[in-house]
This record gives sequence, structure tokens and C-alpha cells, in this order.
Amino acid sequence: MRMSAKIGTGMDQLPAARMAMKDAAMTKATHFQNIVSGPDRNINLAEAALLIAAPEYPDLDISACLQQLDDMATVCRGRLGPSPDPARTLLTLREYLFQDFGFQGDLQTFTDPRNSFLNEVLRRRCGIPITLSVVYMEVGRRLGLPVHGVSFPGHFLVKVEVDGLERVIDPFSAGAVLDHAELERRLQHVTTPKEKWNLERLLTPASKRDIIARMLRNLKNIYVNSEDYARALRIQNLLLDVQPDAPQEVRDRALLHDKLDHLRAAVADYQMYLLLAPESDDSLRVQGRISALRQSLQRLH
Repeated sequence: MRMSAKIGTGMDQLPAARMAMKDAAMTKATHFQNIVSGPDRNINLAEAALLIAAPEYPDLDISACLQQLDDMATVCRGRLGPSPDPARTLLTLREYLFQDFGFQGDLQTFTDPRNSFLNEVLRRRCGIPITLSVVYMEVGRRLGLPVHGVSFPGHFLVKVEVDGLERVIDPFSAGAVLDHAELERRLQHVTTPKEKWNLERLLTPASKRDIIARMLRNLKNIYVNSEDYARALRIQNLLLDVQPDAPQEVRDRALLHDKLDHLRAAVADYQMYLLLAPESDDSLRVQGRISALRQSLQRLH
């Protein structure tokens, strides 16, 4: 009898535990929405990046990850001594992150979703260009460096002004400093039309909101390519928290709902897409899909 009672108590606790996990996930989702809906200057980039990972890691300790970034900056600061100049700070940051700490680009399993989750990048010390750039920016900012992300075509970079000169840096390549010749060479491998090869424009600092959106699009593409549409939809919802009125993102969510047979949700998003972009090239195709989905809904009743 005692064994039976003990088992029963455990079973009673399971729904409560699941409910607590669900509530915590909803709280983190709301927190993400609050962070990205505020002024860009107030966005905590590292915290927002960690919240992207939260649904995959229910026990993720975001405070501990943020403290890890603080600790990394503290170690760097201890090596600099009093009143360091920016050039020395930049060199010390590069040596610490890529030589001592061992951060590196993941060339072998580039599309592994873990490379897009900041907590995993901190744990495994490898990632893709944008997540390694976030680590570089967050530690650099803690050291007082004026470092910014750059949404360079095909490969995210960072830039920092030192002694009146801008230096473009590739954290994916162990913090290599890139000159204009190298940047132009890299453009040869992307699909950006040559008439748009204006380096000054391409090196414009990205907003924090743009960085978060690019991280989310990377993840969405990974999940779509692996046909994991449920995870892709979750990421798409976060992306629409960042860019709620972006027509293409509304259309993409409609497509994901469509893939998952969420018929009413797909119709609603397709309709919203047509309201936001009535002159879009695919408007007739979308209208046809709305009609087909409505017929399917009628048959269900």
C-alpha cells in the first residue's frame, strides 16, 4: 500500500511540474517580446540571444551565462592594467577569446542548431559568424570598446574604431582584421549584385534588433531545411516579435502553418500578408491558396 501511495504522489506531481515548465516558458517568451519591442539602445543583446535558446533548454540559467560574459571581460581587464589604450584592448581581447579561451568557427557542422544558441556557443566555444560576433561584441563592450555588428552579405562581421580608424574584424576567423581588398574578395562569393558593392554602405552598423532578426532567420532556415516545421514556427513567432509588420515574415509564418495543417491560422496570416503587401508578385498565388484552404475548412464541417 505504501508503494502504491508513493507512486500515486509522483504521478500527481507530473502535471504540476509540466505546468510550471509551461508557465516558465511563457514568461520567457513574454520577456523576449518586451525586450525587443523597446528602443534599440535599451535591448540587452546577449539576454535576447539567450532567450531564443530558452525553449530548447528549459533549465537554461540566463543569469549564469550573462555572468560568464562579465567574467570573461574581467579577466581581459585584469591583463590590461590601468588606462589601457584601445589598440592594446583590441589585441588583448583577440588573444583571450581566440587563443586562450579557444573560440573558433565551426566549419565541420556549420548548420548544427547549437551554433545558433548563445549558451551552447559559450559552452562549446564554437559557433557561426553571427553568434561568435555576439560574444565578441558583448565582451568588447564590457571593456569599453566601441564595437558594432555588421550585416555583411553572407558572413556577419564586427567593426571597431581604434585611433580614428575603423577596423573590420571576423570573429569566425579567429578575430582576423580584414582590409578592403579582402572584403571585396569575399563579395565575389555572394549573390549581391555588383552595382550594390558599396563597402561603406555594406559596413553600416547593424541595429541590435537586426542582429536578433538575422540570428532567428538563420535558425528558421536550418529547421525548414530539415523539415522541422514545428520548431521553425516557434522561431518564426519570435521573429515576428522583432519585426511584427514585415510582410515576408507574416507570409513565412502562413507557409509554416500551412505545412503543419493549421488551416485557420494559415488563412489568417495569408490574409494579413495581402493587407501588408497588396501589390506583391505572389498575391494571386496566395489568394488561390486562401480559397483552397477555405474549401478544406468547409469540408471539415
